Amino acid sequence: MSLSAGSSPLHSPKITPHTSPAPRRRSHTPNPANYMVPSSASTSVSNPVSQTPSSGQVIQKETVGGTTYFYTDTTPAPLTGMRSFKNYHRTACRTEGQIIEVFPNYHIYPPTAPHVAYMQPKANAPSFFMADELRQDMDLRVLQLVAADRIDGETSLFYRIVMNVDIVVGYKVSVPTEVDSYHSLFPLEPLPPPNRIQKSSNFGYITSCYKAVNSKDDLPYCLRRIHGFRLVNTKCMVLVDMWKKIQHSNIVTLREVFTTKAFAEPSLVFAYDFHAGGETMMSRHFNDPNADAYFTKRKWGQHDGPLPRQHAGLLPESLIWAYIVQLSSALRTIHTAGLACRVMDPTKILITGKTRLRVNCVGVFDVLTFDNSQNNNPLALMAQYQQADLISLGKVVLALACNSLAGIQRENLQKAMELVTINYSSDLKNLILYLLTDQNRMRSVNDIMPMIGARFYTQLDAAQMRNDVIEEDLAKEVQNGRLFRLLAKLGTINERPEFQKDPTWSETGDRYLLKLFRDHLFHQVTEAGAPWIDLSHIISCLNKLDAGVPEKISLISRDEKSVLVVTYSDLKRCFENTFQELIAAANGQL
Repeated sequence: MSLSAGSSPLHSPKITPHTSPAPRRRSHTPNPANYMVPSSASTSVSNPVSQTPSSGQVIQKETVGGTTYFYTDTTPAPLTGMRSFKNYHRTACRTEGQIIEVFPNYHIYPPTAPHVAYMQPKANAPSFFMADELRQDMDLRVLQLVAADRIDGETSLFYRIVMNVDIVVGYKVSVPTEVDSYHSLFPLEPLPPPNRIQKSSNFGYITSCYKAVNSKDDLPYCLRRIHGFRLVNTKCMVLVDMWKKIQHSNIVTLREVFTTKAFAEPSLVFAYDFHAGGETMMSRHFNDPNADAYFTKRKWGQHDGPLPRQHAGLLPESLIWAYIVQLSSALRTIHTAGLACRVMDPTKILITGKTRLRVNCVGVFDVLTFDNSQNNNPLALMAQYQQADLISLGKVVLALACNSLAGIQRENLQKAMELVTINYSSDLKNLILYLLTDQNRMRSVNDIMPMIGARFYTQLDAAQMRNDVIEEDLAKEVQNGRLFRLLAKLGTINERPEFQKDPTWSETGDRYLLKLFRDHLFHQVTEAGAPWIDLSHIISCLNKLDAGVPEKISLISRDEKSVLVVTYSDLKRCFENTFQELIAAANGQL
């Protein structure tokens, strides 16, 4: 919807022409007769005349095409070293040192930046609000941030809220109300049933994951619990402290590690940053049982199934390179810090949004497999673990290229590489071979940078373009937040039952004008008496009120016996004076 989506049957025409030389600079234009500006003072646009009335406001006058425009400049006259807003967009000259920027006292919806307008694929996207896709993603994250448990007696039945649909993901189990400094525990994955014997295929222990709120800062965190683990050597905390110092956009930051008996058994808990809306790479890309059909062993005489093709069963190569850039960046940071990832696995890689990756559960193996013989040097085996990280990265990339975990099994490697050779570039094939092939020398994650090559710049360009689009949506919400504050102030004034023991306060004086303006804003009707609703009318009128423009409107009483013709400038004065009166009373100054 745009500002021209409809016209009010009662609203007055705009008197500010589009040819005005300073339509955005002007806050409100006073009546020239009020200041008795002589008509002989007309000048060209390049030669504006400034006059100072008795009120102290500066009257600017410019003539374009034979039409003279008057506007006020409520800012003080420029001093030495100061540039006025008039020249703010025209010059960047520096006079005698410091430049003081003077901004206007009005607001306006900025147009869409041209570089963003041309890159948007949807021509009918809403113009007043953020894109629907981004809003839905934000709503989903908020739902997961505020997800809460339902208490049923002494036990809790947990639900996950996804797009306003409750899905049972757990069992009736006893969960403590508080663990160390964390409370409001909420499971992020199905909880293991009681007396479970099966252990995690990654860590070798039974694990569970919760969202919890830290009572120290009231922020949500992700708690990874290791069931039945007793920490016997606290010297491994040296590695934990090293992990806590790593801050990277593709790594879930480890905040603290502690032991607890709140779960009725000894447990080790890792606290990580909570990223709402995240899902594992396993659930995003490897959850289709039919994807392994190409690698499934067949009986003698049966032919292989149809060869998967890119965009028809296989992932696009651009997406795989986007993942490679992020995962290699995370590994580079980890290895530079002298640590090893050791969790480069699809079940431990989080995906938020469309392509944003984060390596999760870092530091867990360093604590669980800490060897007492490493007391003197806990980093002794890190070089070996780093080489294993590169092999794990190669397996992840190969699995993505085959769109199947069966492709990384030893008996299927040859068939998987044939699939990569047919469908993808030689660069991707060479990268996989380099990561999976044993080398006679120590390898580094920096060795694959030449294989990534210019694709790094492609990812950088995509990230910056995405940032431009989000900043454009943010600019809309900044203006919407301004209008919300304006409506909130109007709501504190309109229909107030009593003020200073005066029950008629909201129906008299300036407040009566604001009440009629509220009806003009929201309660208009068509000639047939049906409600007339137009969002563009509401937004346009609120912006005019905020700017205090001299445009006149007719405010009609509800009994239609009185018609008041006022300007938005008058309404703004009434609005500001009334609200300041309320503020003074609230602060005990009346």
